[in-house]
Amino acid sequence: MQFSVIHHIAINASDYVATKKFYVDQLGFEVIRETPRPAKNDIKLDLQLGTQELEIFIADHFPKRLTYPEALGLRHLAFKVDQIEVALAELASQGIEFEPVRIDEVTDKKMTFFFDPDGLPLELHE
Repeated sequence: MQFSVIHHIAINASDYVATKKFYVDQLGFEVIRETPRPAKNDIKLDLQLGTQELEIFIADHFPKRLTYPEALGLRHLAFKVDQIEVALAELASQGIEFEPVRIDEVTDKKMTFFFDPDGLPLELHE
């Protein structure tokens, strides 16, 4: 089987307003579609950043993440940045807190984590 690219990444979220504000207003994703799904009691929010799509299912009935960060399923979502300090200044200007910068022991590059409104770990990696 030959894959060309990852089509999208799907995550679950609990709060529509907080999730949309975070990913669209603060992180700069563009809305592709917003689809209320009454039969599933959720809203599907399709977002895009560059060529990557993020599919977010928003409902108040998903179970909470049990452990950090080693729960089964998506461990974290990582964003590549050219200069981590510039990216962190932008996050700080949006009121988004982040962990101290550290060096990835495998890539020897700067990296850190911040979190979406539901506590999903998001990584910045140079």
